[in-house]
Amino acid sequence: MKKKRCSWSESDELLTVYHDEEWGVPVHDDRLLFEMMNLEGAQAGLSWLIVLRKRESYRKAFDRFNAKKIAKYDAAKKASLLKNEGIVRNRLKVDAVIENAKAFLEVQREFGSFDRYIWQFVGGKPLGRAKGQDAVLASKTMSKALKKRGFKFVGATICYAFMQAVGMVNDHSPGCFRFRMRR
Repeated sequence: MKKKRCSWSESDELLTVYHDEEWGVPVHDDRLLFEMMNLEGAQAGLSWLIVLRKRESYRKAFDRFNAKKIAKYDAAKKASLLKNEGIVRNRLKVDAVIENAKAFLEVQREFGSFDRYIWQFVGGKPLGRAKGQDAVLASKTMSKALKKRGFKFVGATICYAFMQAVGMVNDHSPGCFRFRMRR
């Protein structure tokens, strides 16, 4: 019997695997949270599928999203990234990852972990579909707070997509087999 999924996940096998294994699963690993925040930012103006197809190239290009290494990137490294066809070659988006690394490290120093900081926007536990307005408000609050700390490409829409991706919001459709799953 075919599993019922969120409709957006059925147009491509890569999206289906991402939906079934990652999307909406609560993430508490700082490195993965940093990766997802930057990938969601890279998506701005594009489709998630484009970024998902480039994900492994992003991991290689940005040292597996090691914020300590990224924060030290110089002009030569930036220039090489802008020539890398495996990522979205947009100067503002490349610069954003580097600036985000610096801001991320500062948050870690201040709060002990990025996880502790970022999950406070949803009270430390995932919001369900019934809390839709709470999630929208949380994404707006998160966006303002992140921008104030120097993060880039973190508008409210990007923050909401990030929250969905890392399980801060469970937005699976009610008919989806993942709707009630909690990990």
